[in-house]
Amino acid sequence: MLSLAELRRLTPILAREFSGHVVERWVQPDGQRLAMSLYGARSKGEKAGGKRFVLLSSRPGLARLGEIDALPRAPERPPAFVSFLRSHLSRARMLDARLIGDDRVVALRFAAREGEFDLVLSILGQKSNLYLLDSGGVIRAVLRSPADTRPELTLGTAFEPPVHGRPQPGEDRFEAFPDSDLLREIEAVYSDQEEDRAALDLARALRQTLRRESKNAQRRLEKLEAELAEAEQANALQRQGELLKTALGRVEAGSSSVEVDDFETGERVRIPLDPARSPKENLEILFKRYQKFLRRLTKAGGQIDAARASCDALAVLVGQLEAAAPESGEPDPVALAALAAHPDVSRWLDRRRAAQISGGDAAASPKDKLPARLRGVPARLLPRRYLSRDGLEIWVGRHDAGNDHLSTRLARGNDLFFHLDGAPGSHVVLRTEGRPEPPQESLLDAAELAVHFSKQKNASRADVHVVPIKQVKKPRGAKAGLVWVTGGRSLHLRREESRLKRLLKARIES
Repeated sequence: MLSLAELRRLTPILAREFSGHVVERWVQPDGQRLAMSLYGARSKGEKAGGKRFVLLSSRPGLARLGEIDALPRAPERPPAFVSFLRSHLSRARMLDARLIGDDRVVALRFAAREGEFDLVLSILGQKSNLYLLDSGGVIRAVLRSPADTRPELTLGTAFEPPVHGRPQPGEDRFEAFPDSDLLREIEAVYSDQEEDRAALDLARALRQTLRRESKNAQRRLEKLEAELAEAEQANALQRQGELLKTALGRVEAGSSSVEVDDFETGERVRIPLDPARSPKENLEILFKRYQKFLRRLTKAGGQIDAARASCDALAVLVGQLEAAAPESGEPDPVALAALAAHPDVSRWLDRRRAAQISGGDAAASPKDKLPARLRGVPARLLPRRYLSRDGLEIWVGRHDAGNDHLSTRLARGNDLFFHLDGAPGSHVVLRTEGRPEPPQESLLDAAELAVHFSKQKNASRADVHVVPIKQVKKPRGAKAGLVWVTGGRSLHLRREESRLKRLLKARIES
């Protein structure tokens, strides 16, 4: 990773080379890297030049900023972090680059339609990460999971530089290169290191993937074999049903069993019965169980050959991996690439990679854990959750019962209640996190959702009543969803399509 001495030299170069450049496109190739294409003047005073491509990596041990020849390939489904950037920093203009706290924390400032943002690369070894901050220094998006880096830096919190002793400058390994070549030299050195590590990472990914798939395949085979063994009772049940049919007339009501001679074998067969049911009902139950086992037998019999073949095929793939990447030897990149290109292996790796990207980053639409206040709440009563521009959560009731639970049980303290004057709709609560005066943008965001989830969702303007939650009461005996409010104020809202789109994208999936 880059040293402080290298960053002290690099930061003014970034400011000089890219200030005034406009971002054309953002690409997040994986869960640790971000790339952008910019166009503008080569330097101050010069005419507009061509595109340039900058890569920011938070990969442990290889965190850096560098210039690349072209944008990397984008995943088919954009991860949350880059989706947030595309939504809020489209066509943003880079203003400056600086170090925060004279530490290995680089901030690139951008001007966008919604204001100014800082894209912050914190180079902190295994805890390196990339953060997007708004003009108030509040974290709006995170590339790597905070749980894997700095758990205290979550969405909606203020960014704080790492706390440690005075950072050591380290050496400038690129001292011999002129400023004009520094960005490309940095990327050249680190891309070589990434290639060296890529084979090891691929071998590790293949080993984990094949181990998991083998375990799943073996578990499936064992399940099918167990079902097949159990289903073999079908013949015994059929025989018991046929015998009971011949003795149905002499079965006494309330009997728990009956003994019948099996003329084919000459044995005396004891057939258990349910004393609470009639002889005819017992007969029907026997044949129903027989049909059930028969269906299971047919299903398992048709799948067990495929399950065994799958286990055998995986064993072959595991053998190929052991030959390409022995535990105690150097991996063979060519053999590993060929194994990774196998259609099944490629599909498994893509699925694993997609899970890492979507599960690793965090942005305005995170898939996060439930707040403590919502834990234990029945799923049908959980509100929809959205993130305001300022990082505050907005909760929206799903139906009448959910509205009641939200307004009378979940909201509390300085939370604010929003509802449309003279029109029915969902209850909307802005969680203020104890702030007596929440930001105006968060108020407008909550009001926008109150209109959207009401009978006047298509109105261009609306009056939204805002009242502290302590002034919302549920009358005794009132129908579900009906509350009384006292005091408060009206907010005249002029609808903004861009605001609504941003909020709907900022839904928090729990």
